[in-house]
Amino acid sequence: MKQQIFGFLLAMGVGFGGAFYGVNVMKLTSQAFKEGQPIPQVYTCQGKNVSFPLTISDAPKETKSFAIVMDDPDAPGGTFDHWIAWNIPAKKTTLEEGVSLAHVGKNHMKKEGYFGPCPPAGAAHHYHIRVYALDTEFDLENGISKEELHKAMDGHILSQAELIGTYKRS
Repeated sequence: MKQQIFGFLLAMGVGFGGAFYGVNVMKLTSQAFKEGQPIPQVYTCQGKNVSFPLTISDAPKETKSFAIVMDDPDAPGGTFDHWIAWNIPAKKTTLEEGVSLAHVGKNHMKKEGYFGPCPPAGAAHHYHIRVYALDTEFDLENGISKEELHKAMDGHILSQAELIGTYKRS
């Protein structure tokens, strides 16, 4: 019953910043920026355009793999997908800067892999980086969309965490 309540609250986006009935809440952090803070230019289209380092902690012990989705809901044409990846081994809880992942979807630039923040001039945009702890691995073709990944993950998400960074084009 405790697991069902926790799962429901997690699915509703309720965070606890610690433990709930003895269950750890997964966390996603970066050594490059803190929650709600600007993403350094080196990780954007105005810099090297490489992915920033990430650390996943407190994933459920049943985790078989991770998936990552990064998007920008502030984009003028609607949510812009920047990074879609899956089948990241459960033991790989640290992703280094510029990591090359084997299983990647197409971002909105129609390229596979990471594409950094690149908003039009003006207001800062918010970049949502989500990691999903999954109870399986997927046999999916590279180049799939975020929607296709979400459909495959349905019923397989053990936990999730989110990190939000901002970027304003200079």
